Amino acid sequence: MIAPNCPVPHLENEVLLMGHGAGGRLGAELLANVILPALGEGLTGPLEDAALLPGLPELALTTDSFVVSPLTFPGGDIGSLAVHGTVNDLAMRGAMPVALTLSVIAEEGLPLAELHALLGSAGKAARDAEVPVITGDTKVVGRGAADRLFLNTTGVGRRISGLTPSAARARPGDVVLLSGPIAVHGTAVLSTREGLGFEADIASDTRPLHRLVAALAPFGPHVHTLRDPTRGGLAASLNEIAHDSSIGVEIEEDALPVPSAVAAACDLLGLDPLTVANEGCLVAFVSPEAATGALAAMRSLPEGSAATRIGTALASPAGRVVLHTLVGARRVVDMPLGEQLPRIC
Repeated sequence: MIAPNCPVPHLENEVLLMGHGAGGRLGAELLANVILPALGEGLTGPLEDAALLPGLPELALTTDSFVVSPLTFPGGDIGSLAVHGTVNDLAMRGAMPVALTLSVIAEEGLPLAELHALLGSAGKAARDAEVPVITGDTKVVGRGAADRLFLNTTGVGRRISGLTPSAARARPGDVVLLSGPIAVHGTAVLSTREGLGFEADIASDTRPLHRLVAALAPFGPHVHTLRDPTRGGLAASLNEIAHDSSIGVEIEEDALPVPSAVAAACDLLGLDPLTVANEGCLVAFVSPEAATGALAAMRSLPEGSAATRIGTALASPAGRVVLHTLVGARRVVDMPLGEQLPRIC
């Protein structure tokens, strides 16, 4: 039973909270109670990072909006983040990007030089990812209506032959692989936003991951699930996969790659690195017979050089994620209620 003071939406008298857009339980409630019922029967099944086009399953489509604050942070900015985030959502369905759209919602008073620099960063990120931006839109709104700049993107990708990853395809016995350190992006953004002084030691991990996914193509059907743990962090992604695949997940705390500066910042701020957003790593559920080869393939690229095995998928308890702690205890890793760090992407 839900406690009376639990902030779960009641449609008759509740209003939106920041946590509803943060990738945790509140976001899931908003989707289930408001958004999906309003849109009819078009959105069914597991909620993936990208959808396959009806009648054209070789193509994947995704859309996203970026409202990060501040606009620039160590390691990136809203422009590069918009491109990387869209490319990565396509990659998590095993698709290489074909084309992007980029729409601008800018607030009156934004310096044109700053807008030019941020869009130039988006253009460079798109060129580096070898994906063209082919169309878009521009809107200018009044002061105070958009917090300086929001970007909206749509991406189209072509699926890599043999790769069919889905949040619902993880299986008991799968090895859980992580491509790199966690909690870096969220900590970098928060440090800059709040002036906490960690900027010299922590830079966002934002980067495109499609080439890393392409390196997994030789393992085809053995690659069951891919997910980039953005909002809600690794905790949210693992809980979503456990729920959609009806499996249990066990991970090892001593295997989790958390940079020392990030761990210190999270400890100081009372944050759990498992729930802090990432923008440049992925988690993969791979059949055990292919795990060693898949891990080697990931480590062969710069974006996967720190890839490691962090856990295993189990038959039960279905829908539960458990962490084996450094002191030998076990604790349940819950889906975050709402992200502790809003406006992170």
